[in-house]
Amino acid sequence: MNVLTWNDLDDAGRAEALRRGTAAAGPEVSTGVRQILAEVRADGDAALRRLARRLDGAELDELAVPVAERDAARAGLDPELRSAITEAAGRIRTFHRAGMQQGYAVETAPGVVCERVVRPIRRVGLYVPAGTAPLPSTALMLGIPAQLADCPEVVLCTPPRPDGTADPSVLAAAAECGIDRIYLVGGAQAVAAMAYGTATVPACDKLFGPGNAWVTEAKRQVSTAEGGPGIDMPAGPSEVLVIADAGADPEFVAADLLSQAEHGPDSQVVLLTDAPALAQAVAEQVAEQVDTLPRADIARKALAGSRLIVTADLDTAVEISNDYAPEHLILALRDPRAWVGRIDRAGSVFLGDHTPETLGDYCSGTNHVLPTAGAARFTGGVNVSAFQIAMTVQQATPAGLAEVGPCAVRLSEAEQLHAHQRAVTRRLARMSEAAG
Repeated sequence: MNVLTWNDLDDAGRAEALRRGTAAAGPEVSTGVRQILAEVRADGDAALRRLARRLDGAELDELAVPVAERDAARAGLDPELRSAITEAAGRIRTFHRAGMQQGYAVETAPGVVCERVVRPIRRVGLYVPAGTAPLPSTALMLGIPAQLADCPEVVLCTPPRPDGTADPSVLAAAAECGIDRIYLVGGAQAVAAMAYGTATVPACDKLFGPGNAWVTEAKRQVSTAEGGPGIDMPAGPSEVLVIADAGADPEFVAADLLSQAEHGPDSQVVLLTDAPALAQAVAEQVAEQVDTLPRADIARKALAGSRLIVTADLDTAVEISNDYAPEHLILALRDPRAWVGRIDRAGSVFLGDHTPETLGDYCSGTNHVLPTAGAARFTGGVNVSAFQIAMTVQQATPAGLAEVGPCAVRLSEAEQLHAHQRAVTRRLARMSEAAG
């Protein structure tokens, strides 16, 4: 990784330095996704089997995973891994339960009560990647909030392995969340199946989950179609930005960068620092550490689109980070808590030298399904409220209508919406007649 100096770059150079690697692939991905969506919509289960054969190398007789197979996978899992899944699930539940939204009611005027009531989304679709690496942690991150929201129907899709089975750890995590509707479908075709429905996979009201550029684009396309499902957010490919000062440990910083680079060739990692010597030391550590990784080839491809940038000061680094709006932000600073108030655009923030992003990915309790590609400018990560809808309810007594009705009459007159106005004035007139 080359070290860049921010003050040496013009506006075009700065934009290029922070350009996400997926931008160039956009048109190709968009066209390919559109074709997959059309194929699934037209041919349903048959298309899913063809795509599994073509893209996953798997021959599938059945798309659904029986509950007995799920339970057997959990029972046969390595005990330490099974225990880790349960342990992580406990902390995720603790964190998400504490932040659950509550309904409320308030009297806004004498005789007028307005309420906000919370309801679970009826049927949600969860996508759990398992392409280059199975992600049982994602099943927990999605399944636990859905469980806490009390969603009546939860559907989970995950790619088949070449032998036509689901990864046992993903099945064990699904069991931990009480999910029994599991289907062997991956990629954009899984999004299509959960959006449109097939003979086997039911259509869902809202889709959740991270994925590569194809999955993310598929979610975008189905959500913008008429009658399409809602989606959680753009969630993939993965990215991390580290802001580090001269006291940061280059070994740790490099390890944090590589922890995201290994996700996929389209992941992006960025370092911002006011210490040129640290930037150079991190570059050397990255080169040394990447050679020891089993997924070194994937990480190297991601590093090709990643950056080490020296800024004039930490204030500038924070400004750049807020403009970039990273999925993960690590503050490898001597007093990281003091800088949190300056951060206003990030999916999840990790403070100090002993809080690697890995903890958030697995077991600290926060959610790892986070906004990417700059979407942290306008949304946050998955939580229980993402699996709920909030309805408002209002009721006015005759006295309440008499109190607030004249306000509605004036406003509807200003907007020249006379039917609106008369829905109030006719009632007020009837009340006046009755009072006689």
